[in-house]
Amino acid sequence: MRKIAFFEVEGWEEKKIREEFPEADLFFTKEKLQEFDTSEAKDFDVISVFVNSEVTEEVLSNIPSVKCIATRSTGFDHVDIAYCKKKGIRVAFVPGYGNNTVAEFAFGLLLNLTRKMYQAVDRVKESGAFSYEGLRGVDLKGKTMGIIGTGRIGKEAIHIAKGFGMDVVAFDPRPDNAVARDIGFRYESLENLLRISDFVSIHAPYNESTHHLIHSGNIMHMKRGSYIVNTARGGIIETAALIRGLEEGILAGVGLDVLEEEGDVKDEMKFFSEKKNNSIWNSMNAKTPKELETIIQNHMLMRMPNVLITPHNAFNTQEALQRILETTINNIQEFFEGSENPKSFIV
Repeated sequence: MRKIAFFEVEGWEEKKIREEFPEADLFFTKEKLQEFDTSEAKDFDVISVFVNSEVTEEVLSNIPSVKCIATRSTGFDHVDIAYCKKKGIRVAFVPGYGNNTVAEFAFGLLLNLTRKMYQAVDRVKESGAFSYEGLRGVDLKGKTMGIIGTGRIGKEAIHIAKGFGMDVVAFDPRPDNAVARDIGFRYESLENLLRISDFVSIHAPYNESTHHLIHSGNIMHMKRGSYIVNTARGGIIETAALIRGLEEGILAGVGLDVLEEEGDVKDEMKFFSEKKNNSIWNSMNAKTPKELETIIQNHMLMRMPNVLITPHNAFNTQEALQRILETTINNIQEFFEGSENPKSFIV
C-alpha cells in the first residue's frame, strides 16, 4: 500500500486528499517535518511539506523510504535538492498557484506604504483622532516601477503597474522580449533599474545567484526617496542594506512579506510569547554571530515607522490554497503513475 504523509496541514485539505487517494495509507499532521519524530515515519513513500519544513539531509536520512517530496510551494529553497538528486528522490513543486495572488499583495503593501494607510487606521482606532495631518502620500501614476524577476508573478505585477498608469522597467537574466513588446515595458540592467525606479518590487526566485542581489553597495545607488517591496524570499535583500538605505534617506519606505532568517524570527517570537519550548531555545543558541545579527536587524526593521512587515502571507487566499492542493495532488499522482515528463518536478 502506498504511504503518503502530509506535514503542516490545516485540516480542511484532508477530505479532498482522501477522495483522491482512497487506497493509500495517509498520514496528516500540523507539525513541521523537522519537528516530527521520525521513529513514527511508517515507511512513507511520499512526503508533502510546506515552506516552514526544513527538508535537510539529516531529516531525510532518518526516513530512508521516501522516494518523492511534494512541496506545496513555488519556492523550494527549504529542500536539499543536491541530496535528493544524490539519493534519487523526486522533488515536485507548485509553479503557478498564485501569480495574481502574490502580485496583488505586493501592491497592497505598496499602497499601504505610499498612502500611509496603516498609520491612518491606527490613528483613528487607537487615538480616536480623525485627522490627516502628517499622512500625506505620493501617487503611483506616472512614476517608474522596477520589477525584478519577470516570471509568472512578475508579469502579473507588470500588468497591475500598467493599470495604475506607471512606466515599467524590469530586470531578468533571461529577458522575455516578446512579452515586453506586448505589455509595453523595457528591460534594464539591475544597476539602471535601481537608479531610475521610484518603486522596486521583487519577484525573483531565491538561489545562489540572487542571494543578496540587493546589497549595501548597490542600494546606495537607488533613487533617493524610492520604495522597495519584497514578497519573494528574504535572502534576496541584505537586511543590513535595508537599514542603511532607510537610515540614510535613500529609501522612503519598505514593505516586506519575507525576511532573512524569518524562520528563526518566527520561532524566537513564539518562544518569548509562550515562555517555553526548549527546542527553540537550543536552536537560537546554535546560531552563528552573523545569523544572530540578522535577527536583531529584523527587529530594528519592525520598529521603523516607514517599514511594513507581514508574516509571509502573500500566498494566503482561499483560491490560491485550493490551487496549491490541486497541483500537489496531481504531482503525487504523476509520480505514482511514473509519468515520463512531469511538468512540476525539479528532479
